[in-house]
Formats: sequence, C-alpha cells, structure tokens
Amino acid sequence: MQIYDNALAQNVARLLDEIRAARPLVHQITNYVSVNDCANVVLAIGGAPVMADDCDEVEDMVAIAAALVLNIGTLNSRTVEAMFLAGRQANRLGKPVILDPVGVGATRLRTETARALLREIKFSVVRGNISEISALAGNAGTTRGVDASGAEADPAQVAAELAQMTGSVVVVTGAVDAIAHGGGVLRVANGHPMLARITGTGCMATVLIGAFCAVTDDYSLAAAGGLVCLGLAGERAAAKHQGIGSFRAGLLDEVSLLCGRDVAEHGRVHVE
Repeated sequence: MQIYDNALAQNVARLLDEIRAARPLVHQITNYVSVNDCANVVLAIGGAPVMADDCDEVEDMVAIAAALVLNIGTLNSRTVEAMFLAGRQANRLGKPVILDPVGVGATRLRTETARALLREIKFSVVRGNISEISALAGNAGTTRGVDASGAEADPAQVAAELAQMTGSVVVVTGAVDAIAHGGGVLRVANGHPMLARITGTGCMATVLIGAFCAVTDDYSLAAAGGLVCLGLAGERAAAKHQGIGSFRAGLLDEVSLLCGRDVAEHGRVHVE
C-alpha cells in the first residue's frame, strides 16, 4: 500500500489558495484543438488566461504575464516564430516558461521545432506523455499524433534523462505521473481513465502547471499542483458523469470547486 506525503499535499493546497488570491495572468501560445478548454481551466483554477500569438504583441504580453505556456499541438510558421519571441522575452524577464511538446516524434517539423525551443529557451517545466518525452530525450520509439506509446519504458527514468539534459523539471503524465527534478522524482497518483477519453486534458494539465508556476519558483511542486488538481477533479467528475460530453463539462466544474482542504485531504503525491 502506497503511503502518500501529506506535507506535499498541504503545500499544493497552499499554492492553490495563492492562485485564487493572486489571479495570475497565464499567457498561452497553444493549439486550436484545445485552446478553449485551456482558457476555461485556467479560469476555473483561479487564474486569468490570455491566448495572444501574434509576433507583434507576444513580447508585450509576456511582460505583463506571470507565466508563459508554449504548446506545439497545431504548429505553423507564424506561431513558431511567436513562440521563440515570447520564450526569449520570458527568459529575459525571469518569467517561468512551460513547454508541451504535443506529438513530438511524429513528424520532422514537430521534433525539430521542439528541440530548437529546448536549445534556445530555458524552460521551467516540460510536460508530455511517455512517447513525447522519450523522443525529446533521444530514445527510440514511436508517436501517433498525441497518443502515448513506448509503455515499456520507465516514466521516471525517461523524465530524469531529459531533466538532466535540459535542467528543466520534466513531467511524464500517465496512469501515475512522474516528475523529475534535480535528481529526485515525485509521483502523482490522482486521476481517472475518463481523462484519456476526451481531447485536451494533457494540454489542460500543462496550463494548470503554468498557473502554479506563476505563484512559486518551486517548479516541481508547481507541476505536482497542476496534476493533483486535474486528477482530483477528474475523479470527482467521473463519479457523477458517465458520458464523455457531460464529463468534460463536469471536469471544469470540479476544478472550479476545488479548495485547499480538498487537495490537502485527497492529493495523492509522494517522493521517491
């Protein structure tokens, strides 16, 4: 029987309360499949979303934002340029930057873009599934769109490899999420299989991590915060909704209804 770390859950709960009090602006250059879900889940957690992606304004928007999230789900040449401009500006200003390398490994454009972003921009957190993170770490494997493959790999080991290469906190999401940071690993066990049956939950996890990064420089704890909150909301939504349409709406409801005490009592996170 796994024993979870109550102190970690309490720290996540504290950060959730800080998000609700501060209402941080989370700047997202993201994909058009999940953009509405990402905006709404940031609102639900207590933050403020902005989705500016024009090259003429992204640097100005980064200057007033508390965190930047870059998601390569629907790449095009215009948004790629905007990502580099925004990421470099965030680095200059000391703002946290979070990368979601959606589908990396599936095409040359995705893989080369993600690797170039990692070379030129310092990321606070990189979050992906096992196949995406494996591809960035240079491991053999296949990626089919956004689907995870390479399930035989150890998520913690793959995350640790990329963390060592980049200096970023690296998250591999799955049935149990692994967070690698400076030689250590956190595991988050909140969640429900229904989360994998609707589009955009990986993207939502990433922007929730962004909201937590906006209120702390402990980016491994921020990653745990985003994952615990989405996972716990998923558990509660699945208990009330059997269809995927109502589950999607219920998921946002449950994120919005979370309080610090919920997270402190039901967050399932531990250190390895």
